[in-house]
Amino acid sequence: MAEKLGIMVCGHGSRNQNAAREFAIIAEALRARNPDMPVEYGYLEFCNPVIAEGLDRLRAAGVTRVLAVPGMLFAAGHAKNDIPSVLNTYQAQNPGMVINYGRELGIDLKMIRAAGGRIQEAVDQANAELGFVDKHETLLMVVGRGSSDPDANSNATKVMRMLWEGMGFGWGETCYSGVTFPLVEPGLSHAAKLGYKRIIVFPYFLFTGVLVKRIYSYTDAVAARHPEIQFVKASYLNDHPLVLDTFQDRVKEILEGAAVMNCQMCKYREQVLGFEADIGQPQESHHHHVEGIGGGMEDCPCHGDCDASCREEDFCREHGLPWTPVHSHAAPAPLEPAFDYGASTLLGGKYGHLLNAAPDAELEAVMNASSSGKKAVHEHGPDCGCGHDHGHTHHHDHNHHDAHAAHDHGHHDHGHSHSHAHGHAHDHGHDHHHAPYPHADHPLGPKSMQKKK
Repeated sequence: MAEKLGIMVCGHGSRNQNAAREFAIIAEALRARNPDMPVEYGYLEFCNPVIAEGLDRLRAAGVTRVLAVPGMLFAAGHAKNDIPSVLNTYQAQNPGMVINYGRELGIDLKMIRAAGGRIQEAVDQANAELGFVDKHETLLMVVGRGSSDPDANSNATKVMRMLWEGMGFGWGETCYSGVTFPLVEPGLSHAAKLGYKRIIVFPYFLFTGVLVKRIYSYTDAVAARHPEIQFVKASYLNDHPLVLDTFQDRVKEILEGAAVMNCQMCKYREQVLGFEADIGQPQESHHHHVEGIGGGMEDCPCHGDCDASCREEDFCREHGLPWTPVHSHAAPAPLEPAFDYGASTLLGGKYGHLLNAAPDAELEAVMNASSSGKKAVHEHGPDCGCGHDHGHTHHHDHNHHDAHAAHDHGHHDHGHSHSHAHGHAHDHGHDHHHAPYPHADHPLGPKSMQKKK
């Protein structure tokens, strides 16, 4: 039987319905560029269709080989773990279908030009409405998503540097919407001390959503404290033609056999300073807890432009809405590193004695460290093209019963049980071995993103 190709665009999902509509544009654009291939899309969480549903549609259309593209700017946990885990599971359950996984959008000159276009639009509008300010009197603040993967975080800084240097702003800074540091409010508060007349805040995001709205909200809060500075909010990337062209490039890369992940700085494969315990963590997706949950209620006061207020009990009570808190495995305790990440110019902490060890012994010792969880060899997903042989096992029974499917997952052993209701129910024991972000207690970091009491 002749091979039939199809394209699958894999997104994260958002409670903001406008973000979901914007993501769908990517699939529409790829359909126009690939008229001979079926194109579907799906999400990890908070949106429908989920990724498995999109794959079901491709299979129903007779597709035997899927070209799966992550709708992600950078390769962090979602691109390296969550999406591949879903794709691997689906491929294992449907042996007649081959899924080839492409790479993230990444550091790409087309993406840089698209970002520059959005920033220039904001500069031109500000000059017209607020008066001309020289670029040398302007600070560019690029806001990245933020991740527990330092490679992805450093990519946001590289994007900022290329925009800063390419466009000639007086200064450039990077901050993040969550997980890492500095976050938006402390980042902008610091930038305001540098003496620039204008600060351009550019969310390096593909689509709108809860986080983009929060970025703009924190911008307004800092601007109110510094009326002497023009704070200008640039648009996120959205459907810029060069962004759509980059997605098409990623599809072509898979067909040409060039979809190579960046493994050189991957914390799951190499000893990244401060993240040594992450080597060889089992690949898994934690998004099954909120998979398939809709983005918002039809009668929500946000009218689809959600800022996550519907997850606040007081807000729901005020507006007569059902309160549906998001399920989480996190215990109600302070964020603290679970490993000894002692200060060091090299390995430091509990791994300091490995400094002069032979490479094989060093890797073995890290893998066998009591705090690093189960032994496993990390993988990026089906046919990621990274040139490594990735062994990996998942092994617990996990039953989902929901409106669209009932299926069993191979997964890893979990050490506690729970039950919850959010559109579908599942009972399973969990014991997650992922190392926490080692700088969770940074004074400019994640704690400042918690809701104000």
